[in-house]
Amino acid sequence: MRDLIAELAEVHRSVGREPADDGEIVRVVMKRTYATTPADLWAAITEPDRVRRWFMPITGELKEGGHFQLEGNAGGDILGCDPPHRLRTTFGGPESLLQLTLAEQATGQTELTLDHTVPVAMAGSVAGALFVGPGWDGAFLGLAQYVAGDAIGDPQEAALSPELLPFTRASISRWTEVVRAAGATPEELEGALAAANAQFDPQPE
Repeated sequence: MRDLIAELAEVHRSVGREPADDGEIVRVVMKRTYATTPADLWAAITEPDRVRRWFMPITGELKEGGHFQLEGNAGGDILGCDPPHRLRTTFGGPESLLQLTLAEQATGQTELTLDHTVPVAMAGSVAGALFVGPGWDGAFLGLAQYVAGDAIGDPQEAALSPELLPFTRASISRWTEVVRAAGATPEELEGALAAANAQFDPQPE
């Protein structure tokens, strides 16, 4: 059985503020290497029958110009699609932009980079990474389990199971440190941490 807490160490996380054409954005970046080819990983993140096995049901046209909808979650428009290398979409709103980049490694593995940006006005500060980071950690874990051939069952039920709570709490803790290192004030961190705990950890210790 996988050590789920150890899985968190496989992911590189960062957050920062950057200038944009119409103000400032908050950028959340995550990277992880998967033991499969870019073509197989691309299929895992773009074919609806495969996405539902590690993430959640998805509908729509997963091609450039198409629209997708995650069941009970965010939807968006496909802004760019370059298989098996890059997928760019809106995510939950026109100003929330998501890009997934797949890069083959010399080892034959594939590095997946997730780049999620929103305006500072939407995120509030770099502490806004706590609103999305733990959720993306869960997605990265589900994808890793799926690629490795581990039995997941219903991914959404698994995400809410008591067995996953230590992982979720450890993820929130890691994102707290990332946000603190990025310069969030104590007040910003306190508010975002409370929101993250309410959203991702409904059973506080």
